[in-house]
Amino acid sequence: MDLNVLQTWIIESIIYSLIWIIIMAISFWIFESITKFSTRKELVEDENIAIWVMFAGFFIAVAIIIAAAIK
Repeated sequence: MDLNVLQTWIIESIIYSLIWIIIMAISFWIFESITKFSTRKELVEDENIAIWVMFAGFFIAVAIIIAAAIK
């Protein structure tokens, strides 16, 4: 394997990871702004398991969309 190809793959992986983190943060902010309840209170103080499951599904869905867009 050529070292240049490996460097390209590493750089692309870092760029895609940063893009993913930014999109996930924006998605969380949008989700936080459209819900009528405080998700931080529900997650941390009340330890609402349903909210954790909902966020897991939400993040998996966004990750699938991002992965499909990258291909």
